Amino acid sequence: MSTPTLLLLPGDGIGSEVTPATRKVIDWFQSTGRATFNITEGLIGGASYDVHGIPLTDETVAQAKKADAVLLACIGGPKWDTVSYDKRPEAGLLRIRKELGLFANLRPAHVFDALAAASALKLELVKGLDIMIVRELIGGVYFGEPRGIETLPNGERRGFNTQSYTTSEIVRIGRVAFELARKRKGRVCSVEKANVMESGVLWREEMTKLHAAEYKDVELTHMYADNCAMQLVRAPGRFDVIVTDNLFGDLLSDLASMLTGSLGMLPSASLGAADSSGRQAALYEPIHGSAPDIAGKGIANPLAMILSFAMMLRYSFNMAANADLLEKAVHSVLASGIRTADIAEQGQPTVGTTAMGDAVVKELDRLAKS
Repeated sequence: MSTPTLLLLPGDGIGSEVTPATRKVIDWFQSTGRATFNITEGLIGGASYDVHGIPLTDETVAQAKKADAVLLACIGGPKWDTVSYDKRPEAGLLRIRKELGLFANLRPAHVFDALAAASALKLELVKGLDIMIVRELIGGVYFGEPRGIETLPNGERRGFNTQSYTTSEIVRIGRVAFELARKRKGRVCSVEKANVMESGVLWREEMTKLHAAEYKDVELTHMYADNCAMQLVRAPGRFDVIVTDNLFGDLLSDLASMLTGSLGMLPSASLGAADSSGRQAALYEPIHGSAPDIAGKGIANPLAMILSFAMMLRYSFNMAANADLLEKAVHSVLASGIRTADIAEQGQPTVGTTAMGDAVVKELDRLAKS
């Protein structure tokens, strides 16, 4: 079997800090013979704009398409706030998702026992929480046409976007959610706004048909998006897998992330459809963003990117044992009391980005020898 290719995209802000910490973990797996990768790096977001005048070049797109998986740190920052929409860092992220056909975004909201007290909710509501949000990623209102800003005859300006979904788009994201549920607790909650949106009506109808035809062994429920937001705060333990569209998935996954105590802990995977050979385009990234307020200070939490690499091992390379080992190492580091500033309790000593990465590598060494 040929050596898989991994493309690293450090991006902007704290990306240049959490990427080297994650690279140490990747290098540990390689040095111990547990995995081997051909690793290349590229530019995206503001870093690409500063060099090339655009947030994503054709050359980087080609690199991404050639790679077996892409590991992205983060993009964006106030430095590029005045850049035109089509050249802002976020446009590069939207393009790479579209170019790779990454229609399924998997965002786990997992509460580590050692961090349960850091959640904004009561301990009894979040202890042991393990939710997977499956977000449709390349359809809906973010990509719908027509879109734009126009001046009306009376001089007023109007901004408009189009929310639309087809049967095939709904069915393919539905299958991802149902298949994941089969490997988890067997429950899917499909979320939309069928009470006020025709796209929501179609979403509910197609999910119901798919369930009846292929997934009767999985429990399916439906919920309006606003109620889902309320229930995530009121009784998050009721959920297993939540599947929803691009807009609601964006909002609900960020809400769910705060149940865990810190955005700095949460990874994500964005997956495409498998081709005839079984190869599947995939991009993995932490959901914390570029955190420009702390960029350059060496205090960012690298665990979300490290856990994104663990998701890559599991979903792209079928290295479940390696993924389990890495996740166990992160659990052990947290259980030992090692904290970056974002997950530390008041008065608790903290470590920086590099030291946290080193702690994970040290724990991997210990676990490998035990």
